[in-house]
Amino acid sequence: MGYKCCMAAITIAKLGAIAAERWGMVTTAQASEVGVSRKTLSALTVSGALERLAQGVYRMAGAPVAMLEIDTIRVHWVALGGTKSLVAAGKSAATLHEIGDWFPGASEFVSPARRTTRIDGVRIRIRSLEAADTVFVDGMPTMTVERTIADLVESREDLSLVSGALRDAAMAGKLTAPRRLGRLLQPFARRNGALNGEDLAERLMHIGGISRD
Repeated sequence: MGYKCCMAAITIAKLGAIAAERWGMVTTAQASEVGVSRKTLSALTVSGALERLAQGVYRMAGAPVAMLEIDTIRVHWVALGGTKSLVAAGKSAATLHEIGDWFPGASEFVSPARRTTRIDGVRIRIRSLEAADTVFVDGMPTMTVERTIADLVESREDLSLVSGALRDAAMAGKLTAPRRLGRLLQPFARRNGALNGEDLAERLMHIGGISRD
């Protein structure tokens, strides 16, 4: 009995060391790397030490849980391998930055190479990003606020909703590169009736009631 308890404690400690870096989450692949089998994961789930979140993804009991929309994005990212090249984009990036008012939808990511997945509720686009357009938000590689706004415009989201996200970012002090925002919006200026990217950025700010003073 003592031996089993000791082994269980060692196993949980191994999983906990991994989960500490991923919001309390661990995958079957990561568990296998430290010698923990799927059978053991199932037993720990039955005992309540783990919670199964998705196929191949578990959370340690007692780990903090974020708001539902953010938690879902994190689960999907971990299930997809949790690599730095997989970056949260669009409305998912906006949700992680906590800007805008969006209906829950598919978790959106971009990857520099084509990727496929069978996970429901996940959308992956091919996109290479510059280093300046990526930031880590609570450990998740995410488009910067400026790149997120441009991505929302590119995806033809309602401009009033995009301007609302821009306003939230400005009020929270998260809009740190307004000139870069203009450059990122340049490709979408004419189709939105603007002269150039800076003009489109100004229009979004005007719609959102953002003062430049």
